[in-house]
Amino acid sequence: MGILLTIAGLVLVAGIILYNRLINSRNQVDTAWSDVDVQLQRRYDLIPNLVTAVDQYAKYEKATLAAITELRNQARRSQSVAERGDVEEQLASGVHKLIALAESYPELKANENFLKLQGELVETEDYLQFARRYYNASVRDYNVMVESVPSNLVASMFGFRQREFFQKASDDVANVPLVNLGQVE
Repeated sequence: MGILLTIAGLVLVAGIILYNRLINSRNQVDTAWSDVDVQLQRRYDLIPNLVTAVDQYAKYEKATLAAITELRNQARRSQSVAERGDVEEQLASGVHKLIALAESYPELKANENFLKLQGELVETEDYLQFARRYYNASVRDYNVMVESVPSNLVASMFGFRQREFFQKASDDVANVPLVNLGQVE
């Protein structure tokens, strides 16, 4: 009888430890997503200013500017991580095209506000890439716990579910650098 109580106690302690590790891992994923979300919001805040700066010089590029604005709004409304990843990929591609337009407008390339916005956007894209990698690593670790024995037993009992990765559809698009037009001194 004493041995059974000891075994039951050990199983209970192991279950509590696994439960706490799952909670910790889930919270780490939530924190990592918050970091991604902050960088996405920073990008969203920069886009209207960038669109305005380009609009002043590239009046006939209205379709491109409108498409980027719509993608920004669509990204903000996206519900799932996967849906948001798809829209973010399109948005990043649109922003890259928008910045590439500056090549056609020497006066825009020399505009201090545009160069500042471009620099901030490049910095934001770098931070976003780091945040995305951290989030995906956190999701990977969490998902391993949700799937692995014996933590999967605790996870299924308490409703822990796998999380989605936040990734680009293609690594080629994810790794395309922004056009760097240099700095005005």
